[in-house]
Amino acid sequence: MKTNIKIIHWVPRVICILAILFISVFAFDAFEERLPFRQQLANFFMHLIPTYFLIVLLIIAWKREFIGGIIYLLIGIVSSPFIFLINHNRNHFSIGSSLGIVAMTTFPFIIAGILFVISHYMKKKRQL
Repeated sequence: MKTNIKIIHWVPRVICILAILFISVFAFDAFEERLPFRQQLANFFMHLIPTYFLIVLLIIAWKREFIGGIIYLLIGIVSSPFIFLINHNRNHFSIGSSLGIVAMTTFPFIIAGILFVISHYMKKKRQL
């Protein structure tokens, strides 16, 4: 049983780290040849604002699994329709492509949120 608790403890953390790294890759589109380097760097750090936010949430979830799990779950669920609509309507992607983008960007946070909550309850149950 102790091995299961360790796995459930670490899996959501690893998922969040990998998902944050994946989201961070999109900040590299700030680098354009026509802009001066200083402007490119400023744009890059602005594009990383969601990453900073997600890192702060990971720190919260690391210390308080239940609260962090609920927040990650809500972020994944609430952002899914917005990401779908932006990609389907504004970028004119197909429904399948839009759903694939939603799956890649939000599902890791939904899964991690669920696992953080499960980990919280498994540890709480073990203490009783």
